[in-house]
Amino acid sequence: MEPGLIWILGGLLLLAAELALPGIFLLWVGLAAIGTGFFVLAAVPGLGATALVFLLLLGGGIALALRLKRPRRSAQVNTPAAGLVGRHGMLLPMDGPELRVRLGDSDWPARLPQDVRVPEAPMRVRVEGVDGTVLVVRPV
Repeated sequence: MEPGLIWILGGLLLLAAELALPGIFLLWVGLAAIGTGFFVLAAVPGLGATALVFLLLLGGGIALALRLKRPRRSAQVNTPAAGLVGRHGMLLPMDGPELRVRLGDSDWPARLPQDVRVPEAPMRVRVEGVDGTVLVVRPV
């Protein structure tokens, strides 16, 4: 049997095993084996060149996988901070022990940074952060 076809068959078997086994490593080994098989079919290299091509393809695939896996810095979705930080609202008069801020049509519990004293309500404030469901606000 042709050596290139053996490489391709081995790579296909590794890709099939990837479907049955957890993890993602066999994917890159299988793709590197298929690529090596096509190289062996196109140019009849020696054993050293074949091994070098396989290792280069495997290393390139793993490097690509690590680059694609790297976490990207993006806005957090579905968190209170995602849409509230930077918005302006009104500090409501205190009805109980906690401060409340009206943002749009919602009232939120709020607190001020430690360096700010409690201002007279109503006052315009800016949301600087979110601590759980409590907004950290500063007078504008």
